[in-house]
Amino acid sequence: MSDERTPLPRPRCRSLMGVRILATGHYVPDDVVTNEHLFQRFGFDSDWIVKRTGIRERRHALPHQATSDLCHEAAVRCIADADVNPRDIDLVVLATFTPDMAFPSTACLVQDRLKLSAAALEVEAACAGFMYALITGAAYVVSGASDLALIIGGDCNSRVLNPNDIKTYPLFGDGAGAVLLARGRPDQGLVSFSLGADGGGGDMLSRPACGSRLPPTPELLAKGLHYMHMDGRAVFRWAVSILCDTIQDVLKAASLQPGAIDLYIPHQANIRIINAAIDVLHIPRTRVFNNLDRYGNTSAGSIPLALSEAVQEKRVRPGSLMVLSGFGAGLAWGTAVMRW
Repeated sequence: MSDERTPLPRPRCRSLMGVRILATGHYVPDDVVTNEHLFQRFGFDSDWIVKRTGIRERRHALPHQATSDLCHEAAVRCIADADVNPRDIDLVVLATFTPDMAFPSTACLVQDRLKLSAAALEVEAACAGFMYALITGAAYVVSGASDLALIIGGDCNSRVLNPNDIKTYPLFGDGAGAVLLARGRPDQGLVSFSLGADGGGGDMLSRPACGSRLPPTPELLAKGLHYMHMDGRAVFRWAVSILCDTIQDVLKAASLQPGAIDLYIPHQANIRIINAAIDVLHIPRTRVFNNLDRYGNTSAGSIPLALSEAVQEKRVRPGSLMVLSGFGAGLAWGTAVMRW
């Protein structure tokens, strides 16, 4: 993607009120991969990783685990936290870009394991996936098409990374998070949100092979085209810009100042991306949730995992105003002001 390319205008902000999060849950695998481990195994400079990303360790799925296993465990914990009858869940929306397989969908695999009598659909918007799934689920609930929606985000990034690529391998981890959505008070829900995409930048972050365009062949595998490829500098610039711009967009649409927000939960991609954006907006770092140092970039699992931990730490209370923001491959983004 050329730096001279003019991006498309962002779609206007919208609102979905009358919906609430009943409960949250998250799960990360047991395999802790530290920077020291990467140094010993691959020779990656651990100090360089911390300075460039803020990441000290990440989790990798065990050999017997796949994305559905992570998502299932996060969902089980979320449902237990809500203390609801699983029979009342009538919709599953699952976001991932590392599905167990092309089909059936990971959403259906999780729905089956949970024994839910529910529709199950999958959303693929990479690191913005959970925000797409959350807004989709909220639209179902607000419209009356769903009474109780289970929204899940999760990825096994370790399965699509080139272990010899210092630009990508240290950045990503595996994890999942889930929320339950139900009808809420008129003042609860998505006060304003910006949801959009700019496919013209798709080549900045992609996995070229193993789809219908480039089915896997020995030649493609030998070239490593089945791994994730990223133009790190271009992605960094775009991510800082879209995070900053869409936060401003949703705050303006909600007639709020940055100081009115109790907690910011951005996609946990890179601490320098997060800090660059919030410093421009003069947002105190104490109001920004960060677990990047322990998990790295868990893609669609990033925001629900962080939200679940924030709830556990009691940083989210009834009436709290939060800003959630996801951004990544596509290029796709979703940013929202949400009242708890």
